[in-house]
Amino acid sequence: MYDKPLPCFGCGIGWFSLLLGFVFPFMWYYATILYFRSYYHRDPRERAGLAASAIAAMICTIAVIITIVVLIF
Repeated sequence: MYDKPLPCFGCGIGWFSLLLGFVFPFMWYYATILYFRSYYHRDPRERAGLAASAIAAMICTIAVIITIVVLIF
């Protein structure tokens, strides 16, 4: 069942979203939505990449909030 290669050049949607997220941060949020909707039940190999993208989205959100608070006050 898991002999077929992963999508997105063989690295999976999660890891591809993590890498592409450094250029387009909205990809992290897309992968986070997939993670919370349990997309990894289709292929458990996707779970680690989707979780990494969710963590990156959280860090990005916190950094943006802190930046906005510092600039306003």
